[in-house]
Amino acid sequence: MRGFRHLLVAAMGLVPLASQASPSPTPVFCAFDFLGASGDLFGMVRDYALAMQRHGVELQLRAFNDEAAAVTAYQQGRCDAVMATAFRTRAFNAAAASIDSLGATTVVRNGKVDVPATYEVFRKLVQTYAAPSPAVTRLMVSGQHEVAGIIPVGAAYPFVNDRRLNTVESLASKRIAAFDYDPAQAAMIQRIGGRPVAADIGTFHHLFNRGAVDMMAAPTMAYKPLELERGLGTKGGIVRFPLMIVSYQLVLNRSRFPPDFGHQSRAYWVTQFDRARQLIHRADASVPPQTWVDIDAAEAVRYTQLLRDARIDLARQGLYDQRGLKVLKRIRCHVHAGDPDCATRSEEVWE
Repeated sequence: MRGFRHLLVAAMGLVPLASQASPSPTPVFCAFDFLGASGDLFGMVRDYALAMQRHGVELQLRAFNDEAAAVTAYQQGRCDAVMATAFRTRAFNAAAASIDSLGATTVVRNGKVDVPATYEVFRKLVQTYAAPSPAVTRLMVSGQHEVAGIIPVGAAYPFVNDRRLNTVESLASKRIAAFDYDPAQAAMIQRIGGRPVAADIGTFHHLFNRGAVDMMAAPTMAYKPLELERGLGTKGGIVRFPLMIVSYQLVLNRSRFPPDFGHQSRAYWVTQFDRARQLIHRADASVPPQTWVDIDAAEAVRYTQLLRDARIDLARQGLYDQRGLKVLKRIRCHVHAGDPDCATRSEEVWE
C-alpha cells in the first residue's frame, strides 16, 4: 500500500482541509437503500454504527428508500452523514466518485471481462483511499464534506428488451435511460447515437418495465427487488459486459465528527468489501442463466476502447475528475499490466 500512497502524493492536486469544529452529540446518519430499513445495505449500516461506538461516536440512523430525499436531507443539514450512490455523491467529492466512471475499473483479458480482476481494481482503490496518509485525507475532503467509506454494489450491466441490442451499432436511435443528475450518462448515450431518456434511481426501472426505454444499466442486485424480468420479457436479456462498478459512498459533514473519524470510517468499510462481494455474488446467481447475453471477444475489446475514449473526453469536459481517473489508471495497470493501454500515457497526462 505504500506505493499507492506515494502515487497519490505524486499524482494528485491537493485540496485544502476544511477547518475542524467540535462535534455535537448524536450525529444523524441517513442511508439510502431501495428496501429501506429492511435492505442489506441498511443492515451493513447498522453494523457500522455499532463499530463506530468503539471510536466514541454514537449515530442516529435514518433509512430512506428515496435517494434524492436522503441527499437533500444531508444538504439541508437534517442529516450529518449520508450514504448514497456515487452518481449523487459526486457533487460532494468528484475524485472519489471517479470509481464509477465508465469502464474505469473494467479489466479485459483475451477478449473477455476478467470479473475478479475488475473487482480487485475496486478493492485496491478503496484500500488506497483508506490509507492513513495526509495526502489521502486531503483528497477525500472537499470543503466541509469528507468521503468516509466506499463499497461496491455490483457491476452495472446493460439490460435490454431485445437480445439483439448487443453491439454499438444496434443501439443507434434506441431509447436509453440516463440519470438526469449525471450528465456523463446522457453524453455517452449521444456519443453512440442513442436517445437518452431522463430518469432517476427511483424511476428508471419503471421506464424499462413498461417499455418506455429499450435499455437501462443496473447491477444484478436490482434484478429481483425492481422486478426487472418484466422489462426483459421473453426477448430481452442482460449483456455480460460491465459498464462500471456502481459504488455506494458515505459522505459526512466534518464539523459534526471527531478530527480523525473519516480515516477510521474508511478503514472500517474496507473490511466490508468481501461482505459486499458476497451479496453481489448472490445477486448474480439469482439471474436465470438463459437471461445472460454474451458478446464476442472483438466486441468486448471494442467496448473497452469506446468506454476509455468516452471517459477521457468526459474528463476533458469536466464531467469526470482527472485526478481520480489518474489514480484508477495506475491501479488498473497494476492489476493488469499487460493491457495495451498501460503502455500509453492516457489518463495520466492531460492537455
